[in-house]
Amino acid sequence: MTENAPESVFRSSEGLGLWEHRGKVAAVGVGHGPTSRRWDGDRETSLGGISIDALRKAIADAGVDPADIDGLVIDPHSTTGAFWPKGDPLPTEVIESYQQTDDPLDGIAKLSAEWILKNMPELTGVKFTMNGVGCMSRAICVAAQAVGDGQTHTCLVLKSWHNFEGRYYQGGSNAGSDLPGSAALRALWGAPACYGTALQFAEYCGKYGKSHDMMAPFMENSRQNGLRFPEGYWYQHRPEELTEEDYLAARWIAKPASLFDNDIPIMCSAAYLYTTSERAQHMAQKPVYILNHASSRTRPRSLFPTLDEVEADTARTGRKIYEGAGITADDLSFENMYDGFSLFHQFHVEGLGYRGIGFGDALDFYQTDISIEGKNPISPSGGNVGSGRSRFWMHTDCIQQLQGRAGDRQVTGVKPEVAVSGGPMPTGGDYTVWSATPD
Repeated sequence: MTENAPESVFRSSEGLGLWEHRGKVAAVGVGHGPTSRRWDGDRETSLGGISIDALRKAIADAGVDPADIDGLVIDPHSTTGAFWPKGDPLPTEVIESYQQTDDPLDGIAKLSAEWILKNMPELTGVKFTMNGVGCMSRAICVAAQAVGDGQTHTCLVLKSWHNFEGRYYQGGSNAGSDLPGSAALRALWGAPACYGTALQFAEYCGKYGKSHDMMAPFMENSRQNGLRFPEGYWYQHRPEELTEEDYLAARWIAKPASLFDNDIPIMCSAAYLYTTSERAQHMAQKPVYILNHASSRTRPRSLFPTLDEVEADTARTGRKIYEGAGITADDLSFENMYDGFSLFHQFHVEGLGYRGIGFGDALDFYQTDISIEGKNPISPSGGNVGSGRSRFWMHTDCIQQLQGRAGDRQVTGVKPEVAVSGGPMPTGGDYTVWSATPD
C-alpha cells in the first residue's frame, strides 16, 4: 500500500536556507476533469472517472509517453464533509465497471494510487507512489521533493473531490450522537466550519477598524476571474457575476461570515505532471520551475487560533517561502493564495507582505485596482470563491500564467515571472514558489 509522506519531506522550519533543488524541478502538463455540483451516479462522472480524465489530460498536455511516467503522488482524501451515507446501498454497477481494490468505495468516495494504477494500464513504468494527505498544496510539495531527490523523474500529481446528495458536513462522525476529542467542543453544538475564521475576522476588524463590507471588491474580483476559468464550476454551470449588492445582502452563516464567504462544494479533479528541469526541455509545454516549497505546521494553543497566532504564523510562513526560494516580496508578480473561507485570504496576503502591505492593510488594498489588468493582481485564479471548492485553482493558475496560456485570465498589468500559491489554512498549510526561469 502507498504510504503517507513523512514529515521530513516538508520544509516547515525557518533557517533551512535555499532549497537544495531550487530550479531543478518543473511543472509542465496540466489536466482537469469536468466539474459538477454533485455526482449524478454515472460511471464517467464518478470520482474515479474524473480522476482518470484529469490524469490523461495532464499526460497529453505535457506530450509524454505514459510508459515514461515513473511516479504518482495523490491525496487519497476526496472530501471534508460529504461521506457516503451510512446504510445506503453501494453503486455496485459503477464499482464493478472498474478494476477494484479491497475497498469498494475506492474510486467513489476516496482514492488510492493502487486504484489509479489498476485502471490506467498505460502507466506501466510507475515505481514510486506516495500520498500527500490533505490537499493538492501538500501533494505537489511531496512530488517536488521526490523529483528533486531522484525518487521519480516524471511524476503525476492528483487531487480530486467528490460531492454527494445531501447537506455537507451532516454525515460521517457528525451524524452520530457524540464526537471524539476536541471535536466534541468545536463541533458538537452545531458551529459551522467557518466559525473559527469568523472569530478571527471579527477580531481583525476590531483591531484595525475595518468592516465586512470592505471585502466586497475582493469577492467581485474573484468571481470575475473565476468566470474566466474554463475548468471552473461557475464558468461551466452558473456564469453569474457576484455583485457588491449580492454579497452585502447574503445571509449570515457565522457572523461576520456570510453565505458567499464559504466556498461551494463540487465534484472536480486536477492533475499536474512534474519532471526534472532537463527532461522538461523536451516536453510540449513551457516548463514552470519550482524555486521552493514551504510548510506551516503550527498548532493553536486552544480550539481555534487567535488573530495574534494567525499573524505570527503567516509572517513566519512568508519568511520560509522567501528564504528557501532566494527571493523577496518585491519579486512576486501576483498573489494567488488560498481562499476556501474568503475572510482569511487577507491573512495570507499580509503575511507575504505583498506589495509592501502590512498587517491590517489588506482590506484597504482591496479598495484599489486588484484586477488582472492592474499592477497589483490579487487572486487571478479566482480561487474557490470564483470556481468552487478545489484547493487547486491557484496552482493551475500559477502554472498557466507563467506559461502564458491563462487565456482571458492572463495578467496583463505585470509580466508573470514569479508566483506563490498554497494553503489551506493560515496556521497550517503547504506552499510552492513558481518561476518562469530556473534562476
